Amino acid sequence: MKEIGGYFGLELNETGEFHHDALKLNTARNCLEYVLRARTYRKIYIPYYSCPVLLEPIEKCQIAYEYYSINEELDPIFDKSLLKGEGFLYINYFGLKQNTVELLARRFGERLIVDNSQAFFSNRIDNIDTFYSARKFFGVADGSYLYTDQRINEDFEQDVSYPRMLFLLKRLDLSAQEGYSEFKDNERRLNNSSIKKMSSITERILGSIDYDKISASRKENYRYLECRFSKYNMLHLDFERIESVPMAYPLLVPDGKELKKKLISEGIYVATYWPSIVSRPTKGYEYSMASNLVPLPVDQRYKINEMEYVADKAEFFLRVSKD
Repeated sequence: MKEIGGYFGLELNETGEFHHDALKLNTARNCLEYVLRARTYRKIYIPYYSCPVLLEPIEKCQIAYEYYSINEELDPIFDKSLLKGEGFLYINYFGLKQNTVELLARRFGERLIVDNSQAFFSNRIDNIDTFYSARKFFGVADGSYLYTDQRINEDFEQDVSYPRMLFLLKRLDLSAQEGYSEFKDNERRLNNSSIKKMSSITERILGSIDYDKISASRKENYRYLECRFSKYNMLHLDFERIESVPMAYPLLVPDGKELKKKLISEGIYVATYWPSIVSRPTKGYEYSMASNLVPLPVDQRYKINEMEYVADKAEFFLRVSKD
């Protein structure tokens, strides 16, 4: 029975979830584990340019894997035919590679696995296993969505995330720096976690978001940075033609590593995707991306004046380093 009266809780709108008809799980890596178990794959191909946590479910399921490289358009360099029991995973990088996803879907059919962790707003393709991460786009402690026509006959426990949400409250009440240790603690606690249903609080938060507004904001911010940095950026992705909603603006420059240090010293926090790649047995394009890509924030927290501030700081460094 629903509780009536008592103290007040958080006031959240009820707009509905963007992926309301998907399976709701606790993490994207556990979405991959679900697919691997449901499809009973024996081997999977994954890109060198990928987050190392992808290996968690692969190793947990004791499945063979093999890396493949990507080219300067972030498309796979892969000329093999898949054998029986093999799957092919592709990452929709920065939410800007939907065209490649569609081409791969025609090539590999239902043996394609689409990692849309960086592409929350990208459409799924019928009969293609596809998963999304909410934490890459919104302030939640867990949460992922999975589209698949295969099911595991198991009743999964529901996650409970309120003990791991302190970093969100600290950022709101104090600062991002004050909540960073709790943020890292939440990341660690998600490592090697078992498959669970999405927590109630995360589901409630994701059902309160104005997705149209967020989509428009991300696109506007991306366009501004593209106007400012297209002359510097060595990475050229056709944003306008595919009507994407980006995760970040991926700026690739020769001195990207130093630019990241400069921006972080100015309080502009940019991630590295992914530092472990430099130790993997490849010196291809992935190495350059891991070393020098600067993913500038374009998310819904910011308007054009913040984008201008970020661009001014970054462009000053680029001009100085060029002279």
